[in-house]
Amino acid sequence: MPTAIAVTGAGLALPAQDERTVPPVVLEGIESRPLDEAVAAVQQLVEGYGHLVVVCAKAAPAAVVQRLYTVRALLESDRIALFQPDLPPLGLAVLARQLRQLASCDLGPGVVASAGRLLTHYIHAGALLGTVARLDHVPVTLTSHARSWVPGSQFAVLAHPQPQLVKAGPGVTVPGPEFGTWLLLAKGQLPAEWVTETLAPAWRTQGLRETPLPAESARWWGTNKVVEFCAYLPDLSVLYQLVTSVRQSVCHWCGIDVIGDRCVFCSATPPPVPEPPRALTPGGPRHALPAG
Repeated sequence: MPTAIAVTGAGLALPAQDERTVPPVVLEGIESRPLDEAVAAVQQLVEGYGHLVVVCAKAAPAAVVQRLYTVRALLESDRIALFQPDLPPLGLAVLARQLRQLASCDLGPGVVASAGRLLTHYIHAGALLGTVARLDHVPVTLTSHARSWVPGSQFAVLAHPQPQLVKAGPGVTVPGPEFGTWLLLAKGQLPAEWVTETLAPAWRTQGLRETPLPAESARWWGTNKVVEFCAYLPDLSVLYQLVTSVRQSVCHWCGIDVIGDRCVFCSATPPPVPEPPRALTPGGPRHALPAG
């Protein structure tokens, strides 16, 4: 069975990119379910799939995060990975779908799970906003706050990889990817012309798709007047090549193959490499032995 990729809301479960993409697991309302039911549901997933990767926003409600950690602790399982990238909702949904694509390949669960950290670097996520008065996740200047009260103002905000905020207008954009991507947009209560007519050409996107706005987006961006966008790598072959080009290692604690310096299932890091012994001489360890 492929590794199960779970999200914490139905709005984060994007449609499959192709026929190989594995279906998502949606843990909708896990924080409001009785604890024993939540534990039983997650245990059934682990027993059925072998390993479970839960993609959850770093800015998710505290009750959701606490429940996920509580369930994993009660199950005492090192086959559940909780991955919390610092991405807005649409970017999080795109990343979860990329992991679902990789889960269909001949990659071990540790490699699929730790691929999330790698692929996050290739995601450009932001939004067009009608106001930044309640925006908490990107630095906002006093000038921008003042401009947000002017009727008709629009702001282009890049949340990842480098936060940036500018007043949107013809010919005004935010820095984009330097490689070929597709653009996914999700409309809220704001026209999307700036995204489709200014941003997409400036970013030289290879294609444009649209999806419903995730329910979490209004809370994350602080307004319903939003058009969220995300540039991403859509092709499974490119994702697979990126992941398999990174050196793999075996977790010394749980024994699965991983990429990176930390196992996403048991959180173990590689043990320190012992320093080679130094020869002791009358002149101290830094002096070479005299030639004999």
